[in-house]
Amino acid sequence: MVNKFAYGTFPTTRQRRNRMTDWSRRMVAETRLTAHDLILPVFVIDGQNERAPIPSMPGVERQSIDVLVETAKHAEKLEIPALALFPYIDASLKTKDAREAYNPDNVVCRAVKAIKDACPNLGVITDVALDPFNADGQDGIVVDGQILNDETTEALVRQALVQAQAGCDVVAPSDMMDGRIGAIRKVLEETNLKNVQIMSYSAKYASAFYGPFRDAIGSASALGKADKKTYQLDPANSDEAMREVAYDLDEGADSVIVKPGLPYLDVLHRVKQEFGVPVFAYQVSGEYAMLRAAGQNGWLDYIGCAIETLSCFKRAGASGVLTYSAIEVAEALEE
Repeated sequence: MVNKFAYGTFPTTRQRRNRMTDWSRRMVAETRLTAHDLILPVFVIDGQNERAPIPSMPGVERQSIDVLVETAKHAEKLEIPALALFPYIDASLKTKDAREAYNPDNVVCRAVKAIKDACPNLGVITDVALDPFNADGQDGIVVDGQILNDETTEALVRQALVQAQAGCDVVAPSDMMDGRIGAIRKVLEETNLKNVQIMSYSAKYASAFYGPFRDAIGSASALGKADKKTYQLDPANSDEAMREVAYDLDEGADSVIVKPGLPYLDVLHRVKQEFGVPVFAYQVSGEYAMLRAAGQNGWLDYIGCAIETLSCFKRAGASGVLTYSAIEVAEALEE
C-alpha cells in the first residue's frame, strides 16, 4: 500500500519551510482553537454577593446567582457560547431520594432563569444527576447498597423537566443510568419542550480525576470510600463506550460527551470517526488542577499548556470542550 504521506525528498522538499514564520504557521494550521470551542463549567450557590474559593481547584469559585450573572455576561462578551451549571447546596437539603433535584425553585432553576434573563443568547447547559442533592453522594438512588437504575431514571426525568421549564437550552445527563436518555426525550416531547437539546455524558468513565469536582459540589464527604464503578465505565474499555454512545443516540441524544478528557483522546477520536455526531470533551477538575498547580509552582506555563491541551481535543475531533480555563483561554486568544 502506498503511504499517502511519503512524497518528496530532501533537499527538494524541506518540511521546515512552512514552519519558518508565524504567518506561515498560522496559514497552514490544521486545527484552530477559538472561544467558540469553549464551554465554561460553573458552580452556583445560594446567597448574595457570595464567592467561595474551591481549594482543590485554584482560581475556581462557587458563585451566588447575582455574581454568576456577571460571570455569564463576561463569558458572552468573550464569545464563549455556553455555560454548564453545577450546584452546591446546603447539607440540610440533601436526602436519600435527592428530591431537591426536581424542586422547580432550587438553586439551579433560579440560576437558569437569571442567566437567561440577563444573557438570552448565551447557552445554558444543566447537569442532570443526583449526586449534588443525594445524601449518599451517588448519582443514583441507593437502597441496601445498590444504585437503583429505574427509580433513579424517574427522578432524573423530573429533574430534567424542571430545568427545561426554567429555560435551559440543554440538559446534560451525567449519571450513566440505562435508558435515561429515551425517558427524558419522551417527557420533553410530551411537554412541548421538544427543542431542548440533550447533551449526553455517554462515555463517562469511573475515573480518579474527579476528586476536586466532588469537593466543589460537596459530594465527596457523603460518598466517602464508595465508588461509582457499577454505572460509570471501566477505564480499560473502549468498545463499551461505543455501545453506550450508540444507545444514547438511538434514544434521542443530540450530542455526546467523553469524560475525562486527555486520557481518553482515543475514545473521543473513535466516537467522532464512527458516529460523525457532535462530540464534546470534558477537561475535568483533576486535569485542570494539575495544570493549575504546576503553573503556580512555576513548573509549567499554565495558559500555554491549557491552549495546547484544548487544541489537542479539537485535533482529535471534539466539537467543543468543557473547561474551567475557558475565560482565561478566551482572553489569551484575543491578544
